[in-house]
Amino acid sequence: MFFRLIADNFARRPRRKVLTGAALALGMAVATATLSVSLDIGDKLAKEFRSLGANLVVTPEADSLPLEIGGVDYRPVNAGAYLPEADLPKIKSVFWHNNIIAFAPILELKTVLYTDSRIPSEPSGQNTSGLEAPVIGTWAVHEVREADGTKFVTGIAKTNPWWVVKGGWFNDGQNECVVGEKLAARQHLKIGDRIELRGGEIAPRSLAHVDDETAHVSIRENVSFLVSGILSSGASEDEAIIVPLSFAQRIAGKAGEYRKLYVSALTKPEDDFARRDPKSMTPSELERWSCTPYVSSIAASIKEVLPGSDVRVIRRVAEGEGRILTRVRTLLWLVTVASLLAAALAVGASSAASVMERRTEIGLMKALGAGSATVGFLLVAEQLLLAFVGGCLGYALGLLLARFVGTKIFGVPPEPSLLVLGVILVLAAGVTLLGSALPLRRAATYDPAPILRGE
Repeated sequence: MFFRLIADNFARRPRRKVLTGAALALGMAVATATLSVSLDIGDKLAKEFRSLGANLVVTPEADSLPLEIGGVDYRPVNAGAYLPEADLPKIKSVFWHNNIIAFAPILELKTVLYTDSRIPSEPSGQNTSGLEAPVIGTWAVHEVREADGTKFVTGIAKTNPWWVVKGGWFNDGQNECVVGEKLAARQHLKIGDRIELRGGEIAPRSLAHVDDETAHVSIRENVSFLVSGILSSGASEDEAIIVPLSFAQRIAGKAGEYRKLYVSALTKPEDDFARRDPKSMTPSELERWSCTPYVSSIAASIKEVLPGSDVRVIRRVAEGEGRILTRVRTLLWLVTVASLLAAALAVGASSAASVMERRTEIGLMKALGAGSATVGFLLVAEQLLLAFVGGCLGYALGLLLARFVGTKIFGVPPEPSLLVLGVILVLAAGVTLLGSALPLRRAATYDPAPILRGE
């Protein structure tokens, strides 16, 4: 009898039920889409953020003095301290090795550039016919063999993905180089030309500080290079020559050494807990901090495997990622709350109208002996059935919407999740009961006598 009453109510009032179910389904569809996207938005945005460049920089510990103001590092770097290239594979042995997607060592020099027409037949040791030019030795696309024998491909092309190379990157074992577009334009260099680097000094700082004090170390060897590409970076590298790290080490007489290492890692945005000093944490807090992919905990792991190194977080990149991710998630939650509120209002209006239409039916049930609890339970069961149908339809529509949004924004649609389906059904039930709570309460308190008298 109970199920017959529910079925009869749906059969006699299909139009109102369809409108209510449609409003509920639309609200649940938006909630499904936002929840599906937000579940993996952290990983998707983290991968997108890697186009901003490396978020960690490693330098010799002997070169570091603690001086950071407003997230900008002003620490001076002295000449003379280097790190061994042989230790670099150890980076992929840390606890968060799967989060480290790329790294690239850097050795910067200041040399004298000779083009095809200016290369002297005999090395004169004089710089009168050449042009002083900064040189960056690094990996372009380099294979690193991990401890388990697998190969990991890394290099500056991955840590600095915004660098655009017309032509192609150099091969690590070849006498090839990439020339910055401004330097190439000034010297009329093009792909296929040959240049020679000789005489100069090692540059101990990044190209952003080439005006600072430098160490006067004689270049050990002159090397000829074939221009394989023209680089456009939008920064100081457009005035530089990028060569394989092994050749930069040969020129400088620093075999197997580098000055700086850029690391790009997938991280979780830092919160107040992540910014605490690990030394002040309890053992349980330290374990939690170490087992969370905060950029600071990954930096600590790298420092452990690279003796004599100082690993610093590039705060402007890391904090920018955290702010963007927080704002995107906040926006998704606001959209979800707005859709649920709209669905609740639609259900409430429909429920109120339905209760008014069924006053006589409710009064007759009470006159025949049905209590307020029985009437209320019947109406609630009808609403929950409607919530189940609307929630399932909304979940199906939401998956299509999530697929569209995920593909348009991230290029990859989110995977369907039974967890999201369970949450949507609970939300649909909650929204339905919340929206219809007042009309159902009023229906449960109806006095049958005035209703049956037609009052």
